[in-house]
Parts: sequence; structure tokens; C-alpha cells
Amino acid sequence: MDFTGTLNDQMRGFYRSKYVCNGESRNMAVTQFEAADARRCFPCWDEPAFKAKFKLTLEVPSDLIALSNMPVVKETVSGPIKTVYYEESPLMSTYLVAIVVGLFDYIESSTSEGTKVRVYTQVGKTNQGTFALDVGVKSLDLYKDYFATPYPLPKLDMIAIPDFAAGAMENYGLVTYRETALLYDELQSSASNKQQVAITVAHELAHQWFGNLVTMEWWTHLWLNEGFASWVSYLAVDSLFPEWNNWTQFLDETTSGLRLDALAESHPIEVEINHASEIDAIFDSISYDKGASVIRMLQSYLGAERFQKALASYIKKYAYSNAKTEDLWAVLEEESGEPVKDLMTTWTKQQGYPVIYAKLNGQYLELEQAQFLSDGSSGTGMWIVPITSCCGSYDAQKKFLLKEKTDKMHIKEFTASQSSDGDKNIWIKLNIDQTGFYRVKYDDELAAGLVNAIKAKKLSLMDKIGIVEDSYALSVARKQTLTSLLRLLNAYHDESDYTVLSHVTSVCLSISKISVDATPDLNNDIKKLLINLLLPAAIKLGWDRKDGESHLDVMLRSLLLIGLVRLGHNETINEGVRRFHIFFEDRKTSLLPPDTRKAAYLAVMRTVSMSNRSGYDALLKIYRETAEPQEKSRVLGSLSSSPDKDIVLEALNFMFTDEVRNQDSYYILGGISLEGRDVAWTWLKTNWDHVLKTWNSSSLISDFINSIVSPFTSEEKAAEVSEFFACRMKPSFQRALKQSLERVRISARWIESIRSEPSLGEAVQELLRGAA
Repeated sequence: MDFTGTLNDQMRGFYRSKYVCNGESRNMAVTQFEAADARRCFPCWDEPAFKAKFKLTLEVPSDLIALSNMPVVKETVSGPIKTVYYEESPLMSTYLVAIVVGLFDYIESSTSEGTKVRVYTQVGKTNQGTFALDVGVKSLDLYKDYFATPYPLPKLDMIAIPDFAAGAMENYGLVTYRETALLYDELQSSASNKQQVAITVAHELAHQWFGNLVTMEWWTHLWLNEGFASWVSYLAVDSLFPEWNNWTQFLDETTSGLRLDALAESHPIEVEINHASEIDAIFDSISYDKGASVIRMLQSYLGAERFQKALASYIKKYAYSNAKTEDLWAVLEEESGEPVKDLMTTWTKQQGYPVIYAKLNGQYLELEQAQFLSDGSSGTGMWIVPITSCCGSYDAQKKFLLKEKTDKMHIKEFTASQSSDGDKNIWIKLNIDQTGFYRVKYDDELAAGLVNAIKAKKLSLMDKIGIVEDSYALSVARKQTLTSLLRLLNAYHDESDYTVLSHVTSVCLSISKISVDATPDLNNDIKKLLINLLLPAAIKLGWDRKDGESHLDVMLRSLLLIGLVRLGHNETINEGVRRFHIFFEDRKTSLLPPDTRKAAYLAVMRTVSMSNRSGYDALLKIYRETAEPQEKSRVLGSLSSSPDKDIVLEALNFMFTDEVRNQDSYYILGGISLEGRDVAWTWLKTNWDHVLKTWNSSSLISDFINSIVSPFTSEEKAAEVSEFFACRMKPSFQRALKQSLERVRISARWIESIRSEPSLGEAVQELLRGAA
């Protein structure tokens, strides 16, 4: 069959990506076929259930390297063109076929079974592939044992692509990555970059089994691919880097799943897909983060060993074919004897999740479930909820399934023997270590007990995170006051753990933002209170690395300094600016290593205005002079954070130049200052047609809408946005727009509720005096 196609510039199908080699600009040819773009490259039955064996032959310029899923069988050269023949592949879906053609260097290693693993980079960058190669080899060895099935192909290549719409793509035997997701440079990358590379590599390699060997039958079951790969990547990285405390960091995933799924405009994990154009929109926090979180919940309920054995059976049973969600439940049920299908169907076929209301009534703990929604309403959903609880200590735990709307249990059932009833320090914690995908609202007495337990350092890191996240969500939904949330946060004032403080900091920044609109006259005092909360840990760490400090302390320093700059802490801003000037003159100075650079860049941008713009120009100079994508992203993520509207506008227009790759626009969009909201919205309206034409993938367009619409907090603004899009709606961004508008309306209601809190001002003053 003869056909022609286009080597396009849309980052999907068969496309071209620009790179520089020996000073000259060149194009490489790359494929990105998931979800439905193999058809842009060659005629095919482009659906995951139509598995076939692929035997490819390529004709390419003879000086270039041409890679595909399988190893090369032979090459013949005829002048300027060579023909490359590849081995036939096993049965696989079209979306996993891959081709990459360009000039590359590589480094290689082998797994314990002798499988050859390579990392391909741009010429001269192989030293930045060493870390990913090491993680890749170890992950393949780990998964081979975990899934009790050998890696199915003769080789595995991983390659960094300069223009790449997603983070990475698990093509069978030839995994493609954004440069920031694969390359790690000891001198230029931060600790969080390192962690990101490890998690991404582990995620993509898990797909070689979960997704590639066993593939979902249709896109409705996408979560089987993404939820599993996300969950198991934490398992792998935790095994490789136990000191990173990775399972506690997994709560970042759970948090983003819970936040999205509390919207009325969320969707079930298993979502009906009727047209190819709808697929892109479900590569979201539900398929990935909620998917991974309900898997963790099920593993915790069944036990790690039973769960692993069942997964291995599932992989063996469906190898080289397709499966749907029910097939996985059936195998798990058969292996474990537990009612897995009934339990899990409530979590995958209906959207949302419950909040469990817990109240003490004499010697009984009474529980009631209701669907949790951030707008404060109650949905009609009902779940089978795996409840875990402990009282006074983690020694005695009670586990059971809550199948009805209400239930109650006697405290004796889960009280550790040593605590007496009269003990005023008694505390009860539900959802131990946040393994369940639900929130808990405690009555006042139970909530006070948990605050005391936090102060007395009785709770696990995961439980400390769960309490602060639930409390924040309940406050947004107007189920508890901002006053009580601030009192709870105050209990964390001498916390020093990165994982806990990352959640505390994110809640602080959200409170700071909402208070600008809700209580402008209290805003400075609230900021001062939040600064006081983060300052002790930040002072202890300082700006400079110490010998022998842990990976998590390095991440904590960066987190706290960025948080303090965003909260407007003058000393931190001034120190950031001071160090930036030294760094600008001498890029090798030890005063501003990669981990603290983002904080300094943001500090500089807080001081920039049209009449004093040297900091902005200096950052642009750094952007233009660096070849490191991670450094470029740090600069881009700072440019739009100035309080000066005209500078924000300039940063947004910078995206239209050919200096910024389309894939990187979301860094600028994600950094827009609160002061820049209106100018960004006006800019989007003015340039909408151009944006739609230039960033025509669902996920990139959604970034524009989410970043620019969600920060607003009034019904009037929501109406104005709705009106603008009324005649411009497209299916590819419809979900993103509805979710963004819902967020605006939730904020508007939260503001009303905050304004009606009688004792907020007094509480802030009292907490400030306590801190002094």
C-alpha cells in the first residue's frame, strides 16, 4: 500500500524536533502515537485491541542513527541513503510503535539476565544519562521478579527528545522522554530533578509489563496502564532509594487525585470514551493519581504478598493480549478470596469519594459517609470503604469494610491496652497512613485530641499529612472554619520533615492567596503568621548546603525558601537577590547551587518592575546562555511572577517567540503572579485564535485555560469567562474549562464563608502573640 504523510511539527504522529549539533541547528524525526496518532504515520487499525507483529524497514540519511522498538537485523548503504531492517516485534498495539532518527551518542549497560539497556542523548551529553541508565537497569531487574515474568524484548533503549508534549512515552523497547525527565547533571540539576528522573524512568519501565505486554482493551481502561505504572514506580524507587521516604511522598499523588475528584466536573476512573478526540482529556489526575491511590488502598487491604502473587498471575494470563478492569478484579478475587470486584467497582465506576464523619458518643465511635464535594454540597455516591483506625497508639488497629451509610464501633475494639479511659491525651485516628482514598471530618473533641497528638509527636508522617490536607479541603468546602485550620497549622510550628512541610507549605500558600481577596486588611497579618510557621525550619537549614545532609533536607531547603519568597518574607527575598547578583557575575559560584536557584529567581522577580527591569533582563540572559533544559525551566517558571502587570505581559508574549519551545509554555503559565491575573486573561482573549492554532493538543490548551482561569475568585469573573467561551467551545478543552470555572466558583463561596467568620481577626492576633 503506497501512502504519504507529513513530518509535522505538532509533537504527535511522526514529527520533527529541533536540536543543535556542533553549533548547527538540525531536525530529528520522532514518533508519538499514544493515543490515536499512529494513523498519522501509516495506515493501521489504530486501536489498542488490534495487536499485531510489526516488521519495519527505514530508509534514512546514512550519517544518522535510526532506532525502533526492535534491534537492527541488517543495514545496507547506497550513497547518501541507508536502508535499516529491524527484527519482527512480538504482538503489540499500534500506539507503542516507535521510530527515532537523528544524531546521538549513547551509553549502555546490561540487566542481570543480559538484556542490553542504552540511554541515547544529544551528542556530548551522555554523562547526563548515567543516573537514568542505572535506575533503568535496576528497575528492569526488580520488575522481572515482582511480576514473575522476564522483560519481553531483546533490548531497551531510552532516549531524550528536545520537543516532547508529555513527560515520557513507554513505547515498547524504545522509551522516549522529555530531556528534563531523563537527563541528570550532577552540577546543573536539583535534588527534585533527580527524584523526578527516577520516578519517570521507573514509571515508563513498569509499562513494559503493565500496558505493553498486557494492554487495556479500550481507552476506558487507561487507568489500568497509568494508575498501575504510577503506583509501582514508587515501589521501585522506594526499593532503590529507601532514604527518600518515597511512600510518604506518594501522598502528593493522592492529594492531587483527591483535589480533582472533589469537583462535580470530575469523572469516574473508568470513563466512557466514544471518540478519539476525547481520549487526551483523560490523561489526568484521575487516571494517574486516583488510579494509583485506589491500588495502594487495595494492596493495603489485601496485604502486599497476596497482592503481588495475584498481579503475577494476571500478567501471565493476559500476556500479549488485552484486558479490562473486570479481568484484573477477577484474578485478584480468585487469588485472595476477598470480594474485590464489589469493593473496587464503587471506586472505579462512579466518580468522587466519601468524607467519613466521625463522632464520639460515650464509648462508641459513630461513623457516617457522604460524598465529598469542594463546593460544599453532598453528592449521592455510596462506597464500600476500607476503614482503618487506631486509638492512643499504632499497636492495636481495627480494620473493617464500611458498607452502609452509617456504622458504629466500641472504642475497646481498637484501644491499645495501656491507655485508660480517663486519659486526656487519648486520640483516635481513622484512615491510618492515608491508605484509603477518602477524607475524615472529626467532631470537635476528636479533632482537639489529634492536635494534641501532633504537638506530642505521637503521629506518623503520613497521618500528619492526612490531617492537614483533610482540614484544608474541609475548610474550602465550608465544613470547618479557616480559623480552625489556622489553629491546626499552628501545631506544626516545630515540624522539620520535608514530606510533612511540603503539604503544610502548599496549604499556607493557598491560604495566603485566598486571603488577598477574602480579607485584604488581614492579609499581611495572615502572611506573617504563615511565615512564622515556616521560618524556624528555614533558619535551621539556611541557604548553604551542609556536609553529609540528607537528600530530603536539600529538597526541604528549596521548598521553604520558595515558600517564604512567595509569602513575601523580606529577609529571604533580599538574600535571594544578593546571591543572584553574585551568581549572575560568576555562574560557577557555590552561593547559588541548582537547588536554591528557583527561590533566588523568584526573589529577583518580586523586585522587578518596568522602571526597574534589570533582574528580568538578567534572567533572560541566563535563559539564552544555558543549554540545560532544567535550568531553562527554572527561569521560565519565574519570569511571569512579577507584581508588575506589564512585565507579566512581556513574559506571556515571550512564549510566542521561537526561543521558547511549545512544550515549555506551561512553566510560564504556571508562574503567573496574583497581580497578573487580569492582564493574563485579557492577553488570552486577545490571542485566543493564535494560541489554539499553535498549541493544538488537548493537554497544552488545557494548561492555558487552567492556569489563567482557575486563580480568579468571583462569580462575575466566572460569568465573563463562560460568556467568552460560549461560542468558542471545543471537545478537546471542554473538561478543562468546566473544571476551571468550578474552581473559581468554589473560591468565591469560600471567600463569602471566610468573611462571615466572627473571630478570625482575633484568632490571627492571638496566634501571632503566641508565636512572638
